[in-house]
Amino acid sequence: MRLTSVLRSLRGSWREHFDCGGRDVARWFPGHMAKGLKDMKNRLRSVDCLLEVHDARIPLSGRTPQLQEALGIRPHLLVLNKMDLADLTHKQRILEHLEQQGCRHVLFAECLKDENVKKVVPLITELIKSSPRYQRAENVESCIMVIGVPNVGKSSLINSMRRLHLRKGKASLVGATPGITRAVLTRIQVSEKPLMFLLDTPGVLSPQIPSVETGLKLALCGAIRDHLVGEDVIADYLLYTLNQQQQFSYVEHYGLDSPCDDVESVLKNIALRLGKTSRLKILTGTGNLTVTAPNYNAAAFDFIQTFRKGLLGKVMLDPVQ
Repeated sequence: MRLTSVLRSLRGSWREHFDCGGRDVARWFPGHMAKGLKDMKNRLRSVDCLLEVHDARIPLSGRTPQLQEALGIRPHLLVLNKMDLADLTHKQRILEHLEQQGCRHVLFAECLKDENVKKVVPLITELIKSSPRYQRAENVESCIMVIGVPNVGKSSLINSMRRLHLRKGKASLVGATPGITRAVLTRIQVSEKPLMFLLDTPGVLSPQIPSVETGLKLALCGAIRDHLVGEDVIADYLLYTLNQQQQFSYVEHYGLDSPCDDVESVLKNIALRLGKTSRLKILTGTGNLTVTAPNYNAAAFDFIQTFRKGLLGKVMLDPVQ
């Protein structure tokens, strides 16, 4: 009841816009991605279908335009992974927006579980068969290129498909840090009947991220390395987003008194609650004084990671209503 009354009093007091501060997003594009993008485009003509994996929390943002231009010449399936972390209240509206962008074949999935992944091979097989390029008399195998921005679960999807169809373990490295896959790898078999191979590829961001806020969405989902953007900036954007969507589970999770729109105050309370502090000596006119200082970077890191694990509720970072 107390939190409800506090929320009523705070309604309308949140920031209407996030101050992006004129940040330069060009430096968020690591140099090795340019080579990966070139290698992928060179191999596009040798594949039968493109399997694009993206984060379900940003279904409309951050997909690489340099790869979009190739989607029209090959069958294409878009898998929106991490659906368990996304608010899919307006799922139908998302699908309508994607269709306007040219994505007619979309599958929501949670690649750490195999349930929806079962649909991937049949969907790809049907897409290839209905393609004008379909000539399989002399070649019964299919080669699929897996594309997408970093850390959206491409390798997890490949490993899940292998578990389902081949009863085999990991063939591709999995990690929560963007940049695990650095090169276009050799083919990985994921199915026997039909005979299907996948090419795992490095996660590639667009060299021209369209806006700072798009970059912040990608960073919040882990597609851009935290240190390139700054944990404090990502944490502030996370707080702004949660308050805008009236997703106040962070208050209970961290034992705060009430929701707050000031990131410094929130991080201070998180640091003190988690014991992420350090003892500092301060020189004064009367002698040395030892004080306890909150570790804001450690608190920001915990705040961001707690969100990425889904412990602060389901969100949709793209406006779809």
